Amino acid sequence: MEELLNEVVPQEDLERFERKYNHEHELDGEVTTETKFEYAFCLVRSRYTNDIRKGVMILEELARLHPEGRRDYIYYLAFGNARIKNYAEGLKYCRAFLEIESNDQVRSLEEYIKKQSDKEVAKGMAVAGGAALVLGGILGLGIAMARNKQKREK
Repeated sequence: MEELLNEVVPQEDLERFERKYNHEHELDGEVTTETKFEYAFCLVRSRYTNDIRKGVMILEELARLHPEGRRDYIYYLAFGNARIKNYAEGLKYCRAFLEIESNDQVRSLEEYIKKQSDKEVAKGMAVAGGAALVLGGILGLGIAMARNKQKREK
């Protein structure tokens, strides 16, 4: 799963679908559902976080307005959120997908997201623990220096 999440869309594909999206938008202010999905599909596979976020926003709109494609939209919402380390949202979309249908690839994505989320929590705890140790050390040093100063003054 990690290999799939790290795979990026070729820049020329992203640019081609962006041009198509912008062209439709310029013609009559409307973009077809198919073009929005193609563009969002490329965006969530981009190497750039802002592109991925934009793809997620388009997919959220599609999922809300077009229930007939909801299955695909939800999968790529989980995928995009996992790529930007928004694990809580990614898990939410995996679970929503699995309510619609059972799918091994989505289960694999869900497991990957859970593992990554657990790693992030562990990192956070390690950082917090390290910070507490440093703070304790500084406090201890301050107390020792204060006592030393008191002894010298006597």
